[in-house]
Amino acid sequence: MNRELIKKAHKLRKQGFTVGEIADELNVSMDTAQWLNVQKLDKEEKRENVPVDFAINWNSLGGTSSRLRHVSAALGDMALAHGEVDAIVGIAVSGIPFATMIADFLDLEEGFITALSVFHPVKHRKEGDEVLEGTISENFASVSGKRVIIVDDVITSGKTVTSAIQAIKDNGGEPIVVTVLIDKVGISEIEGVPVESLIQVNRLD
Repeated sequence: MNRELIKKAHKLRKQGFTVGEIADELNVSMDTAQWLNVQKLDKEEKRENVPVDFAINWNSLGGTSSRLRHVSAALGDMALAHGEVDAIVGIAVSGIPFATMIADFLDLEEGFITALSVFHPVKHRKEGDEVLEGTISENFASVSGKRVIIVDDVITSGKTVTSAIQAIKDNGGEPIVVTVLIDKVGISEIEGVPVESLIQVNRLD
């Protein structure tokens, strides 16, 4: 952890981000996001009980559509190893650009007609909200009766993806693969659904 990360967390909190949204924005776990928000910016402050985590910054990719397109094409190519698909579900917020471009890639390169949907995780809800689970957006395509790719940027614990898998099944869809840019925990499958990642980050103790 470093001082800049703590400053970013404090700034996001002041802007009204929830802890879950801060975790997604900085690509850290919920525990790390909570820890960052209770730290003082005093250089002499002794910091204890620092969570074991890795902060992932992929803004060199996210800052340009051409780089996002190439990375998304690679993710889409990996997903095709699991068969044809009918729908792409992007996990809000950071999974949506990848999901959109994967759908476009599959339509153009493979001749598919892929529906695009969005999953809103529960961690993005405001504190005090009584909703206990994430949800599929009604503003995008239905997943009912469709073979689905789930797309996110980073897997930190697998909880969000697990929730997305359940929501898709509850809505009549069939999750066939999860594709992510970065896997921070080395997960090969979640709830029986295979996970494909471009990059795996492993902590060596």
